[in-house]
Amino acid sequence: MLKKTVLNAVHRALGARMVDFGGWDMPVNYGSQIEEHHAVRTDCGMFDVSHMCPVDLVGADCRPFLSRLVANDVAKLTTPGKALYAVMLNEAGGVIDDLIIYFLGDTRFRMVVNAGTADKDLAWMRARAAEWQMDVTISPRRDGDKALAIIAVQGPNARAKVWRALPQIKGASEGLKPFFAAEVDRYFVASTGYTGEDGFEIMMPAAEAQVIWQKLEDAGVAPCGLGARDTLRLEAGMNLYGQDMDESVSPLDAGLAWTVAMKDERDFVGKSALTATGQQKAFLGLILLAKGVLRGHQTVITKQGNGEITSGSFSPTLQQSIALARLPLGVQVGDEVEVDIRGKLLKARVVKPVFARNGKSVI
Repeated sequence: MLKKTVLNAVHRALGARMVDFGGWDMPVNYGSQIEEHHAVRTDCGMFDVSHMCPVDLVGADCRPFLSRLVANDVAKLTTPGKALYAVMLNEAGGVIDDLIIYFLGDTRFRMVVNAGTADKDLAWMRARAAEWQMDVTISPRRDGDKALAIIAVQGPNARAKVWRALPQIKGASEGLKPFFAAEVDRYFVASTGYTGEDGFEIMMPAAEAQVIWQKLEDAGVAPCGLGARDTLRLEAGMNLYGQDMDESVSPLDAGLAWTVAMKDERDFVGKSALTATGQQKAFLGLILLAKGVLRGHQTVITKQGNGEITSGSFSPTLQQSIALARLPLGVQVGDEVEVDIRGKLLKARVVKPVFARNGKSVI
């Protein structure tokens, strides 16, 4: 049986087309996926992301625990509310999950992990805490009276409309810079979006989610499904776990070297494997120069050898087909390559893996 978020009945009442998304019954769109995409780029839209799993970490050893657990360096987190994007690796250097860590105090952190990997992540973290004999309590906030729902509001008008709907959070959130969060009474407001637009991710007690969703709708925020969320994140060059990386893929081969702090003396799970293997592939963007649609697993033919598309779709903002791809080392931005689409070789141009941000093309 599919899992349901607390907003499931709301989605169905709005006529959403529901799909199985990693074992969750989630809305893919409420009508036109293209219109939902443009709403976020030009105005604002909201997404139910309550399938994601917030996890609270409490204890004297939180910081040393996270320092060993993830490849990015939590020593960067010194200001309360600061967030860090990180990857959690296995011993072979593969990505168990990508996640966001929020620093709330020296003995208190919050992380948000992916929906489909949450059970695996929690088991891995608890096993490491026991193995390292660390004083850290790991508490998911998905069930029971402490369950949290998450609504992401994204777009150039997101802040104004959120404050119209929830004026009580304005004072604490209006100064939030990108990748920061603030606690406001029962709410947790973060600026760690997944669309390439401004906005907030609002965590709230699950019991309040339907009321807050309605307030946001009344303030003019458009409900958006996971279809638009996927094309938005692809345009912004943001990785999706399970497509652009997984436990068999090194972060160095997934365009995530910037999240791996290798130069200091700090040790972390997977560091020795990354040191031994280094980067094997380039992670770059593609724009199709002919009619067609780029999709995951299509073969990319280059002068240096073959590569593979990891994520691909039609870009509503660029009005072209775009993709993220793992390619042979030596392929450069500006190169022309070919993509095998159902037996036809179509030309594509290699670009930096960011296509659109803040409402416009950056290509």
